Amino acid sequence: MSVYRGKKPSNAAVALRYNPEKDYTPIVVASGHGHVAEKIINLADENGVPVYRDDSTAAMLTMLNVGQGIPPELYQVVAGIYVQIMQIAKEKGKAKL
Repeated sequence: MSVYRGKKPSNAAVALRYNPEKDYTPIVVASGHGHVAEKIINLADENGVPVYRDDSTAAMLTMLNVGQGIPPELYQVVAGIYVQIMQIAKEKGKAKL
């Protein structure tokens, strides 16, 4: 979704889970750089999980521990990501995420 302009991506990735019936906030379920980030992205792609690409967001989220909920300071950023992913899923006819 993000476009890299003349700069190489930082190669960081974070996977989030959010179940409003169980979780107060989205939870970090995987996080890493380099080879681990590539594995997270490849697994998401292979399983049809939408991938949002943004270096600054990935940098912020990789500071969190696996199993940790996102802090209030990141609610707006993550909510924006979920809105974009839901819109793309709706357009592709996959509104159930």
